[in-house]
Amino acid sequence: MKQYNSDKIKNLAITGHGGSGKTSLAESMLFFAKATDRLGKISDGNTVLDYDPEEIRRKATLSLSVAPFEYKEYKINIIDTPGMFDFAAGLYEGAKAAESIVIAVSGKSGVTVGAKKAKKIAQENKKACAFFVTKLDRENSDFYKVLEELKSAFGPSVCPIVVPFVENSKVSSYINLIEMKAYQYDDKGNAKEVAIPNTEHRLEGLINAISEAVAETDEALFEKYFSGEKFTHDELVTGIHNGVKNGEIYPVFCGSSFDLSGIDLFLDGIVNLLPNAGELTESDAVDDNGKSVEIACDSTKPTVAYVFKTIADPFVGKMSFFKVVSGKLSQDSVLFNMTTGESEKIGKIISVKGKKQEDMGEIIAGDIGVVTKLSANTGDTLCDLSAKVKITPPKFPNPCYNMAIKMKSKGDESKISQGMHRLLEEDLTLGFEINNETHEQILKGLGDQHLDVAISKLMTKFGVEVYLDPPTVAYRETIRKKVKVEGKHKKQTGGHGQFGHVWIEFEPCDSEDLNFEEKVFGGSVPRGFFPAVEKGLRDSMQKGVLAGYPVVGLKATLVDGSYHPVDSSEMSFKMAAALAYRSGIPQASPVLLEPIGRLKAVVPDGNTGDLMGELNKKRGKVLGMNPAEDGMTLVEAEVPSAEMHDFTMLIRQMTQGAGYFTFDFERYDQLPSNLEQDVIEKSKNMEE
Repeated sequence: MKQYNSDKIKNLAITGHGGSGKTSLAESMLFFAKATDRLGKISDGNTVLDYDPEEIRRKATLSLSVAPFEYKEYKINIIDTPGMFDFAAGLYEGAKAAESIVIAVSGKSGVTVGAKKAKKIAQENKKACAFFVTKLDRENSDFYKVLEELKSAFGPSVCPIVVPFVENSKVSSYINLIEMKAYQYDDKGNAKEVAIPNTEHRLEGLINAISEAVAETDEALFEKYFSGEKFTHDELVTGIHNGVKNGEIYPVFCGSSFDLSGIDLFLDGIVNLLPNAGELTESDAVDDNGKSVEIACDSTKPTVAYVFKTIADPFVGKMSFFKVVSGKLSQDSVLFNMTTGESEKIGKIISVKGKKQEDMGEIIAGDIGVVTKLSANTGDTLCDLSAKVKITPPKFPNPCYNMAIKMKSKGDESKISQGMHRLLEEDLTLGFEINNETHEQILKGLGDQHLDVAISKLMTKFGVEVYLDPPTVAYRETIRKKVKVEGKHKKQTGGHGQFGHVWIEFEPCDSEDLNFEEKVFGGSVPRGFFPAVEKGLRDSMQKGVLAGYPVVGLKATLVDGSYHPVDSSEMSFKMAAALAYRSGIPQASPVLLEPIGRLKAVVPDGNTGDLMGELNKKRGKVLGMNPAEDGMTLVEAEVPSAEMHDFTMLIRQMTQGAGYFTFDFERYDQLPSNLEQDVIEKSKNMEE
């Protein structure tokens, strides 16, 4: 593929709800532009963009992929992003690299949560936004109903460019409202111009809406519109283009990826109406002093490149997907990594179309490519030393669903850690940690499918076979009353014997750690053995008497005892303290404590009642509700950690993916007595 200047490059992120037809739309664009020799179908597992074995098996996009093609003297880089909420990382990555966000909306399902999220991300990233209504060949599709939903959700800036004419519940032709031409399509997507059908004043209203939107983009155009003059074709194209670039107009296209109807009109719209890479500057950046700067997309300026995606390929090695924001990225050049503070030598540069690779000599400003075997990670900025700037990476969703990794074969701990390190480089919405208390390896993600794919990749890419279990809840134990007990360790062996004798008072206190005191009179226990008594108690507290969990809130006072001038030793008094602990704690009304967390859940206003009901089931205590943005409500509550394991899926199902939450540890509270026995039994089973 030849080299294109930035004014001839268009970078599009195809987004939308899962199942809205994003990948099929991208495949139809590639096929129509003759960038592929067949129309890939998800059901057949032969698409260019969903090429990963997991994607083929699940028939869904799981991670971002890129495919460039040429159309009418332009290079268009398609960035296909996942629509499933479990794999939201790809959406954030793609939105950062593109100039335009194309949101696929099903003609059957209409405006869903995924479309609204994509639109919000486009707005946050200051990207141009367009809609494509898909699946108009399907029964029960209704473009005009979807158009009304788009206008209701996103306002009057929604501007239809291509609309269908429907006869007998089927689309018979598509009308380009700018050209004022209608087209019919054969079964291969070939267009034939036909007379504009009679739409009974509907077209007139749509054209007036376009003209009104164009008038808002320029004072001169506004005056012309206000005076009653009609815009010329060039004025419409220029006005819409500027409106789209400035975020004032959201054009709407439509068609079918199955029979390619409307795809040519969409590609023409991309070329004529969506901004090119050279028109926009990167404003979300800071210089070496932390001052905000704008980076012009200019190939003659110093090089600035942003890593928007990383793939850990077991054969090629690490693949870093770049957008060159300024200058040129050339093989063997040396750039400065603003994140690590280290210099990096650029190795092999390639262009990718799905899994196919093509060597490139260089990547110029505005274009996208891949460099292999770099140490840079997603979100890093590489730049020339003469222009030290750092592009702000997106804020990815925090992983909120935790599972414990269990090995099928012993001795794979190091392989798991190595594999997870590579996967964490790929996906910044994954998390991994070792719980020091339960000694479990905890995998964190955005949902059950997210983690399922992660362990599948561990197997296929790194040869580690594991399974997932709910993580162990880190309970605590404490006491509720004061007791005084004796601990005596006496043992006679062939030489010196062992003798330690203590009286200890145990009582509850507010300390997390052991509160140890001594009130021994008359030297019944020599001062030199006090540390041994405390050490014996601290060691014993690691395991409670009910279910083996650590003991907290314990005050121990050494009040009396005795010793032997020959047989007593530090070890003897340590053992005596342990005996006193094992004797006294069961008498002191021991109870289990469970971790309580602070939940902050944001849900649509209409779901607050459902959420309150679920929190009651989960023994939660609602602390308050406050209005949030966009018709949402923030609900704050305290909920036991043991009840939160499935909350990620519950809130997603309850709100169709619109809700989200954070959950942070707050404190420990006493576990209700009716639940104690179940926890104790589970603890015994784990020990067995």
